[in-house]
Amino acid sequence: MMDNLAQILLLLSVAIAVVVTFQRFHIPTSLGYLLVGVALGPHTMGPTVMMPELAGLAEFGIVFLLFTIGLNFSLPQLHALRHQILGLGTGQVVLTTALVTLILWAAGLPGPVAFVFGAVFAQSSTTIIGSLLSEQGEDSSQHGRLGLAMSVFQDVTAVPFLVIIPVLGASVSAATLASTLGWAIAKAVLAFALVFFVGRWLLRPLFHFITRNKSAEMFTLAVLLVALLAAWTTSSLGLSLAFGAFLAGMMLGETEFHHQIESSVSPFRDVLLGLFFVGIGMRFDPIATLSIWHWAVLGALLIMVCKVLIVAALVQRIGVDKPVAWRTGLLLSVGGEFGLALVAIALDASVLSDNYGQIAISSVLLAMVSGAFLIRFNCAIVAAFTKTPVDAAVTNPELQTVPDRQVVIGGYGRVGHTIAVLLHSSGVRFIAFDSDPRRVQQGKNDGFPVFYGDITDPSLLASIRVDRAALVVITVNRSDMALRALSYLRRTSPKVPVIARAHDLEASALLLDAGAVHAYPETIESSLYLGATALQMLQVPTKDIDQVLQEVRTWGYKPIL
Repeated sequence: MMDNLAQILLLLSVAIAVVVTFQRFHIPTSLGYLLVGVALGPHTMGPTVMMPELAGLAEFGIVFLLFTIGLNFSLPQLHALRHQILGLGTGQVVLTTALVTLILWAAGLPGPVAFVFGAVFAQSSTTIIGSLLSEQGEDSSQHGRLGLAMSVFQDVTAVPFLVIIPVLGASVSAATLASTLGWAIAKAVLAFALVFFVGRWLLRPLFHFITRNKSAEMFTLAVLLVALLAAWTTSSLGLSLAFGAFLAGMMLGETEFHHQIESSVSPFRDVLLGLFFVGIGMRFDPIATLSIWHWAVLGALLIMVCKVLIVAALVQRIGVDKPVAWRTGLLLSVGGEFGLALVAIALDASVLSDNYGQIAISSVLLAMVSGAFLIRFNCAIVAAFTKTPVDAAVTNPELQTVPDRQVVIGGYGRVGHTIAVLLHSSGVRFIAFDSDPRRVQQGKNDGFPVFYGDITDPSLLASIRVDRAALVVITVNRSDMALRALSYLRRTSPKVPVIARAHDLEASALLLDAGAVHAYPETIESSLYLGATALQMLQVPTKDIDQVLQEVRTWGYKPIL
């Protein structure tokens, strides 16, 4: 036990030091975790972390990543994009696999080996793409949504590879191969049906029941239960854990709870993803790479060039602008962790020799590192390549799911509802949150975008990218909650104006001192409204009434105190 604790402390210490350094220089943190894995792995000098339990735990990082991605790709969205994503996703995987297979087969590699390399090189890292797009604020852009959707679709289309690759190491007939593949597809359809029908019937009532208790702890436990139960279901059918989590995320993405669900699961996802990348780094053998480095470089170039060209050509064929198409291609150029899983399967099935396996792993890791930088600078690269100015994040209204220059309303009670009606009547886009499921349902009945969520939760505010909002209106009736939300907003989104509801003058002063642009005290404002009505009935000119009210507000209500 003490030995494990010492290794955990070592891992945490090195991870914090490396990741903080990478963040300071704006280098993707996933690459920092890879470096931690290399440094603490068995193939380098110095201390080594050897804990098999961590490898099993790290796998859940991919599970929760696919779960959160599923939240943002609900069935209605996928249905709307079916002609684009299904065609693009299938075309990219098939064409990349076929092209790489033909190139390597022509170069002298055996057919099964060439096919494995093609399947491995066709994969892209949803983890790296998703995390970098989020960090760069491009996750709602047209190229970001297309690239992320295609990378997720890769994970689905990779299911046949899980069946084909193991049987390549044995002599089986074509009929046996077709039967095995057909059975795997049937199980995938069964898994989808199970999660779909259970999700439609049980998930929404379950979370309505959980939220009535207003317990953040119970809400988080329910989210973990649903994600892991769906993962266990698909795993029991012989499919991947991540596939089930993705399906569960899609089901919950249709509900009013999906923003709060994403914020609840994000801490688990981020920590476990870090462990996953550490595990990948530990597989890398720098000594063995010295004799094959030239093949690894060629392999990485083959991964990136093939996918950039194929994806850009496919995306342009559906009528997307050339800059967006090239940026989408750069996103998909990155190597994929699922490709590393396919390498491990091929090694276990003796389809690849150890030498070929090391080449494949080194190529994918190099493509992950190089591809991450292509994603980071995709805007500048495409601008230089096409000789035209490119916006940092070209958005597509049909693909957006997070607020972008919208008004965010915190609280959908009496005041929040009134503001929502006024904004809707004026044609102003908004999104509202409330921690009372009955108010959320009322908002849905009103036809407004109202979701379950606690406006004081920093994770929720971060997950909806509140820094993009045009205005935040805090309408909760507790000044301490408003102050907590305001503190986070001023610290992380200082350019976003905030107006707040205040009960009295003391609460108004506290909110203004905390950074609110306006904080009108309800008790005094109602008195002013009654007073203005009395003056109007006494036929005092409207101009004079407005001047008196403005003077009172300008002087902080002191004239009436």
